[in-house]
Amino acid sequence: MEWYWALALLIGSIVVLMALGMPVAIAFLAANIAGAWVFMGGFDAVVLMLDNGFGALSRFALIPIPLFLLMGELFFHTGLGARMFNAIDRLLGRVPGRLSYVTVLGGTGFATLSGSSMGSTALLGSLMVPEMQRRGYRAKFSIGPILGTGGLAIIIPPSALAVLLATLAQIDVGALLIAGVVPGLVLAALYVGLIWLQTRLDPQGAPVYDMPPVPLAEKAGLVLRDVVPMAGVMVVVVLMMLFGFATPSEAAAFGALGVILLGLAFRCLTWEALTKSVTGALRVTLMAYLIVFGSATFSQLLAFSGASSGLIDWATGFDLAPLWMLAAMFLVLLLLGMFMEQISIMLLTVPIFFPLAESLGFDLVWFALIMLLALEISFTTPPFGLLLFVMKGVAPPGTTMRTIYTAALPFIACSLILVALLVAFPGLALWAR
Repeated sequence: MEWYWALALLIGSIVVLMALGMPVAIAFLAANIAGAWVFMGGFDAVVLMLDNGFGALSRFALIPIPLFLLMGELFFHTGLGARMFNAIDRLLGRVPGRLSYVTVLGGTGFATLSGSSMGSTALLGSLMVPEMQRRGYRAKFSIGPILGTGGLAIIIPPSALAVLLATLAQIDVGALLIAGVVPGLVLAALYVGLIWLQTRLDPQGAPVYDMPPVPLAEKAGLVLRDVVPMAGVMVVVVLMMLFGFATPSEAAAFGALGVILLGLAFRCLTWEALTKSVTGALRVTLMAYLIVFGSATFSQLLAFSGASSGLIDWATGFDLAPLWMLAAMFLVLLLLGMFMEQISIMLLTVPIFFPLAESLGFDLVWFALIMLLALEISFTTPPFGLLLFVMKGVAPPGTTMRTIYTAALPFIACSLILVALLVAFPGLALWAR
């Protein structure tokens, strides 16, 4: 069978099964079993493929996923995240567009630790948008920053999605997490600059309102009590990996322990919070492990059927410049993101894109960071980005899709500027090497 027919059969069967409503992980598993039977030779091949898939689950690199998820769940259910959110709100005082800045800063913390852009958008959309609209904020100041936080959350460590991508692509997990630090700070600066510019061009779009002044001593107390300990956990996790004191798995374990100790110190680590945190982390971890299992076997099938090598030979045969190939892959990710969830896209594209990127001479850690940004941008790209519809579902009645599209576009532009900067200056991602 020609490589393109093999590729069409494997990917087509997965797409059809997902279209019929089958869960992503189960659809991959079913398609992989059928593909092993066809391409590798019957029942024995299926058994061998499943054995290899279980072997992929024993990778040490997978350990950070449940630990980072547990960190996020504990931050949320103990109320530590809410303390930091409220403290930032009071510290900013009468700054024009204050709630927009709070949304970016606090929302990034929620989304980063939860590992779910959709969950963060739903939470912040239902919590912040009605309050901001009540205070006279226009949509670009209320909806836009919430949609923009995903771009920060997906690259600033600890990011469970980054760990999953590194595991699927078989690249250094710690290197990818560290690579996101400087680009994440640059993107945060772009968002802050955008909000500042918007408040200058449209002062009435984010009106200043009276609030009790916070004395300097109380501000210092808020920083030391409610910001430094929470942010400190994330900073320590990054520094431990950066300076080689711990592997990503060990750093994640210290991070989870740090949140538990904070919960005890603030007397908010209840049995209910602990139970909900462990349950939530376990649920997402099981899904992630099923996805890794499906991806490992899918990669083997692509290689065995000749689809991977055939596609690479075909793509490189056009004699296009590597940057044009990068642009084509970026566009594919944007298009897929309008219809599919991020993890599903990674399962379909990682086994194809990373060998192609390696053949083009790209640094794989740098390429992984570009791919993460493409996935997040695709989530908010009109007209079908999934986060746009999540926002529509939780926004106050009367909010139109056109309003949401308009609010999202400036923040998408900031992410695209970051992608351009990474292409022009790869050292932004590879600074730690």
